Amino acid sequence: MAQTSPMDFEAPVAALERQLEEMRANARVDMRQEIASLEAKLARLKEETYSSMSCWQTVQVARHPQRPFTMDYLQRISPDFTELHGDRAFSDDHAIVAGFGRLGGRSVALIGHQKGRDTRSNIYRNFGMPQPEGYRKALRVMKTAERFGRPIITLVDTPGAYPGLGAEARGQAEAIARNLFEMARLRVPVVTVVIGEGGSGGALALAVGDRILMLEHAIYSVISPEGCASILFRDAGRAQDAAEAMRLTGGNLLKMGVVDELVSEPLGGAHRDHDAAAMSLKEAVVRHLDELEALGVEERIARRVAKFEAMGIYDA
Repeated sequence: MAQTSPMDFEAPVAALERQLEEMRANARVDMRQEIASLEAKLARLKEETYSSMSCWQTVQVARHPQRPFTMDYLQRISPDFTELHGDRAFSDDHAIVAGFGRLGGRSVALIGHQKGRDTRSNIYRNFGMPQPEGYRKALRVMKTAERFGRPIITLVDTPGAYPGLGAEARGQAEAIARNLFEMARLRVPVVTVVIGEGGSGGALALAVGDRILMLEHAIYSVISPEGCASILFRDAGRAQDAAEAMRLTGGNLLKMGVVDELVSEPLGGAHRDHDAAAMSLKEAVVRHLDELEALGVEERIARRVAKFEAMGIYDA
């Protein structure tokens, strides 16, 4: 993976890591004792830094350009993944990947948002912001999975649905609403994992699941911190204040009952070790699928609907 500049709050960690690399490179001098001492110091500093991050710091980690995206996970947890293309109505949307593969000894549908890492791939993937045909492609794969009794796993990582005029003209709102409606009554198990950013309806259109999991440093919210700050404070520069007010981190959402489990990441974030992050995600998903498959279909659907009905307060 390409190296990127550390985030501001990571600067002390990055400085120690550089010092440690320099000491290891100095093979002419026996510095084993000093290296061991510095390694212990670095481990303590990492633990302190990443166990007490603010909401805004978590936003930065969730958006890290080297964080694993959907295809990074699929290559590791389902090497035989076969991608399907197109919504059979308009075109193929590259911001959502969808297809079938094997996971934990079972055939499953795998669907997720896909971002890019450089200018060219970000343009190709539309920065992870789906058009309506992306949601229709996802639904086509979900209905196929339901027809053949295959569980569905969705990986959420988007700043939001694409708000362009073309997308709106082709029914962006209807496509999202249709996914919410159809996912609520799918007769197969559905496990959703928020792996990075979970933004607004663009995320929710893939996230009406029996179990909602979040990676430890992911975020999930009705709007981006910048968008929230623009509305509440008339100043997008106050995104940090908005992030703290929105309580968009996994710990807060777990307490509020929005998500069911936090999936641990390698120390410092999933971008530091894609393989370890993928194995942690796979273990959690397989475990929840095992539990869901033990339930009857009608009971599973009733629990899924009740789960979402219980969120928020309606005052007539």
